[in-house]
Amino acid sequence: MAQPLFPVFADLRGRPVLVVGGGTVALRKATALREAGALVRVGAPELNAELAALADTGEIEHLPGRFAPHWLDDVWLAVAATDDEDVNRAVAEEGQARRLWVNVVDDARASSVQIPARVDRGPLQVAISSSGTAPMLARHLRETLESQLDASLGDLAELLGRERDRIRTRFPQINARRRFFDRLLRGRVPALLRRRQRLAAEHEFSAQLSADASSARGSVALVGAGPGDPGLLTLRALRVLNEADVILHDRLVSSEVLQLVRRDAQRIEVGKQAGNHHATQDQIHALMLEHARAGKRVVRLKGGDPFVFGRGGEELEVLRAHGIDFEVVPGITAALACAAYAGVPLTHREHAQSVRLVTAHCKQSQDTLDWQALALERQTLAVYMGVAGLEGFSARLIEHGRAPSTPFAIVENGSRANQRVVTGALADLADLARVHAVQSPALLIVGEVASFANTLHWFGDAPLGAPAPAVAEAA
Repeated sequence: MAQPLFPVFADLRGRPVLVVGGGTVALRKATALREAGALVRVGAPELNAELAALADTGEIEHLPGRFAPHWLDDVWLAVAATDDEDVNRAVAEEGQARRLWVNVVDDARASSVQIPARVDRGPLQVAISSSGTAPMLARHLRETLESQLDASLGDLAELLGRERDRIRTRFPQINARRRFFDRLLRGRVPALLRRRQRLAAEHEFSAQLSADASSARGSVALVGAGPGDPGLLTLRALRVLNEADVILHDRLVSSEVLQLVRRDAQRIEVGKQAGNHHATQDQIHALMLEHARAGKRVVRLKGGDPFVFGRGGEELEVLRAHGIDFEVVPGITAALACAAYAGVPLTHREHAQSVRLVTAHCKQSQDTLDWQALALERQTLAVYMGVAGLEGFSARLIEHGRAPSTPFAIVENGSRANQRVVTGALADLADLARVHAVQSPALLIVGEVASFANTLHWFGDAPLGAPAPAVAEAA
């Protein structure tokens, strides 16, 4: 078992360092060292084009020729980055004799110091080391963290650095400082910096610094949970879910998504189902206001996207009217996700030049639709609806001119492990849905492109029902 290394962050500003080698690896190391403020010397018989350009502009110093021990004079760190093992070993041995830290690229045994995989967020640096035993694992973890750590963390670190003296003066006791940072980092300042509202973030910081701890402000985030596959959540959605104190979630939010929620967050189901309303919209508004006014970070978690038949606009109007801070995190709406997971392109150069998103849950909502426009050819209808209204919907489309042979695809539980797809012709829509006992949540796709579900399906089982009429080949 490899002995773990002791992690150290070195201040190399204005200090000479040596990189031995003139190729791509040497360029990568020299670039990182320059970004840290080091005075970089690169020793090699020849430099590649990028290093030569840096030497020509004086951004690095070129030491021509093969490695010589005097290259190590006055340097604080050396990196051996050649493809010649003898040269790399000579650099390491000479450095050891001088008690100088030397990194030999891809040779942990010869190195006295390792250069870790690094996530760079300005003043905030995350370094990952496997003690030289598994560099590819360290690189993999770095790539994972790169996607999870927002770029605005650098701005946050700079702000806290500038305000460090004020924080210590306001909270001289360490316990009080910790409580302040806990409130600050879970509050509005990070969110404002993510939105690139730096001036507002500074004002909010000052307000938080002078505020009483009991006056913490709450907020609400409208978050799209997507269709069910947790892999379709955005990175921002994951971050917000892990910061939330209270989750108000719809019935259709999958259990797999809910498992990603912060463990100690309070979860409240506020879903509404036809004939069984667990919570009215007014009650949802009341819950958002109640918890936000109590200083909590509330997530209103909705299936799909909050602004696509999700009543997100109504909820924001309520929050704005009552002075509650809010943000919106988009989700992948059912039309996009269900179509993609069923192998149905919503648009196609030859068959569909437009897409209509339609909601038709009941007769009352169907009565408000422009059926003449919906019946036009060469377009795709993505219909969010209860399965009970399928017969009336298909009949009206045919009545207003849509061909009875028009292909359809119903995607039940789109993107989830129990996804089913039923295909056929529009005239048979209601019958096939009954035969296969289609249940909500389900999305209906009507149009020539729906027949692609029979040939391009890739997720789950093959479609059920009568094959939809084949799409004619383009001339």
